[in-house]
Amino acid sequence: PTIFLFFSQVKPQLESRENRTYGIFKAIIYKTQVVAGINYFIKVQVSDDIYVHLRVFQALPQANEGPRLDGYQTGKTRDDPLTYF
Repeated sequence: PTIFLFFSQVKPQLESRENRTYGIFKAIIYKTQVVAGINYFIKVQVSDDIYVHLRVFQALPQANEGPRLDGYQTGKTRDDPLTYF
């Protein structure tokens, strides 16, 4: 799916906000929500046992904009449910 094409573009946005770098940045699962574009909710593995949940907005194609990190939740585990936030 398209999510994996733009997923790497979101990593620097998260690293900038968290003021750290992630050696691991692996999407595990995702959900979508159609708005005036698409919200992607993505569970991301960032270390052996630490995960973050991302909310990434992708505007409609005619807007010609890249993905935007709109929110995130840190301190998650593999078992935490991925919910809309």
